[in-house]
Amino acid sequence: MPDPAVPPTPPVPLASLLAREDLALRQIAGPADPGIVIHWAHTSEMADPYPYLLGGELLLTAGVHVPEAASSGTYFDDYVSRIVAAGGAALGFGLAPVHDTVPRALVAACDAYELPLVEVPPQTTFSGVARAVWQLMAQARLAELRRVTEAQQSLAAAASRPDPVPSVLRQLAQRVRGWAVLYGPEGAEIASAGRGQADEVRGALAGLAEVVRPSGPGTPTSATDTTAGTHLAAYALGAGRGFALGVAAPQRDPGDHTIASVAAVLLSLLTGEHQSGTGAARSSALVRLLLGTPPADVAALLGSGPWLVVHARPDAQAPPLSTSLERGDPHLPMAASALGAALGSPLVDLADDVVRVLVPADREPAAQPGWTLGVSAAVAPSAWPSADTQAARALARARATRAALVRHGDRAGLTDLVPPDEAAAHARTLLAPIAGTPALTETLRTWLSLHGSWDRTAVALSVHRNTVRQRIARCAALLDTDLDDPDVRMELWFALRRQ
Repeated sequence: MPDPAVPPTPPVPLASLLAREDLALRQIAGPADPGIVIHWAHTSEMADPYPYLLGGELLLTAGVHVPEAASSGTYFDDYVSRIVAAGGAALGFGLAPVHDTVPRALVAACDAYELPLVEVPPQTTFSGVARAVWQLMAQARLAELRRVTEAQQSLAAAASRPDPVPSVLRQLAQRVRGWAVLYGPEGAEIASAGRGQADEVRGALAGLAEVVRPSGPGTPTSATDTTAGTHLAAYALGAGRGFALGVAAPQRDPGDHTIASVAAVLLSLLTGEHQSGTGAARSSALVRLLLGTPPADVAALLGSGPWLVVHARPDAQAPPLSTSLERGDPHLPMAASALGAALGSPLVDLADDVVRVLVPADREPAAQPGWTLGVSAAVAPSAWPSADTQAARALARARATRAALVRHGDRAGLTDLVPPDEAAAHARTLLAPIAGTPALTETLRTWLSLHGSWDRTAVALSVHRNTVRQRIARCAALLDTDLDDPDVRMELWFALRRQ
């Protein structure tokens, strides 16, 4: 019998279909096994339905194809044997208008080939039976989703306990009604929970964990097997760290793989980088910063080389972060962490209407779907504050120009020919009339960077275009200058960059 190409939906026990009083179905032949399940219903009046079956069907027929002399020959034996060969799960025979009763020879053939035979009464249509199958499938799917969701919540709660690894293993073992074990990089059992298993099963599961342990190309992230009637599964935890999760259960329900996969992700985090030297160094750096150590003195703990600061906001069609934060949107922290992971850094800050990520300069940021990014120049730790400002301005420009990513320009130019002290003194003198009003200074800077565009400046600053016009007019009045003069704009831009 070929393996049925079953759909990605839970099967329906034949017993559940027979229990539907509105259908009035009755099994009259074949095994009454509660484990018999149906994956779909199919109607056919072909004398040989084999080419049209995928396996796992409840095949429905009114016997139109049955010849008059069928009872005296091998017709029904041949018919039932072909259904069984195709992997059919059961046969439903409809009474009226062709046959008043189910042919006895068909009953005998179904008993001989152990194919469940269901009598469909005249008042029950085949479409009604098919609809009942899909309804039962939908109910089973809903129950499975509810079970998986509850398991995910309980696993997440277990991961937050003081003893997270044993708690996650206990919860996983309970959910799959079996045994869960964590293997270390050397293959030893670090922790386990659930029902005890025979040595044969334990050995087979340990061997399965070795299959997923290597980190080279082509290594599977999960593997399954069956030993002594026990279903086994192993999952690699993380990339190249050598940890593995093993699960042994008496049966494999549709949602078990999803539940075990969630546990594997949680255990990957719990046994991951924060347990390694890198994670310990990062924690040490944070503690030293909180105790007052200068950033430059702790930067070496985070890694060598320069750094980039990335500012990010969801795309324009998404609600502002500040609005979502006020509403307590639980998905934002996860989205921010996912963005940090995509950029290659766990150093993520979600606050002030923006997500900020500190990224090693050797991990070149790329545009991310659903996000608008502004990236600073690569700087040493001592220049992190200025890089933060660069990233903020790059993000404002990206939003104004509707670009997915804008990088701060760090090429040397003519302005670098002026000594920094003299340039700063000139900037302070020129911008003194508006220096006490940050909104005016930032509006002028953004407006000049966007070539005097009112609309783009309004988008970049999240204000109305009339507000931009009023602020620029105020700047022109306080500075007593003509902002339409390109020489004036150039000088002001020079001063703003050296401010």
